[in-house]
Amino acid sequence: MLEAHNLHVWFGAGADKFHAVKDASFSISQGESFGLVGESGSGKSTILKAIIGLAENWTGHLTVDGETLGKKRNRNFYSKVQMVFQDPYASLHPRHTVDRCLSEPLRMRKTSNIDARINQSLNDVGLDPTYRFRYPHQLSGGQRQRVAIARTLIQDAKFLLLDEPTSALDVSVQAEILNLLNDLKRQKGLTYLLVSHDLAVVSHMCDRIAIMQAGKIVETIDKQMLRTATTETDYAAALISASHGFKRSTSQI
Repeated sequence: MLEAHNLHVWFGAGADKFHAVKDASFSISQGESFGLVGESGSGKSTILKAIIGLAENWTGHLTVDGETLGKKRNRNFYSKVQMVFQDPYASLHPRHTVDRCLSEPLRMRKTSNIDARINQSLNDVGLDPTYRFRYPHQLSGGQRQRVAIARTLIQDAKFLLLDEPTSALDVSVQAEILNLLNDLKRQKGLTYLLVSHDLAVVSHMCDRIAIMQAGKIVETIDKQMLRTATTETDYAAALISASHGFKRSTSQI
């Protein structure tokens, strides 16, 4: 589904140029869940922005579903690839109802049966049709994120870029959204590229994980290696150890 080779992404120019991603290479098979983890500022979300077309300054080779990507993305690309953002409130227009949010991409594509497709997409994410005419401020955080996911599904996208999709939600709601994403992946044959700083989330969701440090991928491991802390680099080992939290030594008790 995705091939990335020697990907470099930067912001600014001249003395202000910042090299956010450096020589990143990885691939994702169709139907796979692939994770990007690392500290804040390591370049995880920047990779998603380069793929979706929000970061224009990049070099390297990107291929999605067999199509080599250039600097611009066409309508066909966005019918296959969609992104779920971190903040579900900011990603929805505050003055647009759920109905308008979901119908707009269908109208742009001149799709028929709009009402039926909206109802189906809401049902897919666990919301009934009564939510169609509510505004984002009338929804909880979890409900807003469900609408954001429905917006990707209504376009029949098969490859979803998930940028910290649960970090802005309460812990109890996080589990609901993660389980929903897993169910949708199984039912619809979706492919995920998930960015997260939470290794528990990544372990629950992903088959393989790339660990990033200062814009570079330092190691790629699978789910079992993450759970057993089997790594080759000191940074990956330290990151996994830090995710376990503070442990008081017996001498302090």
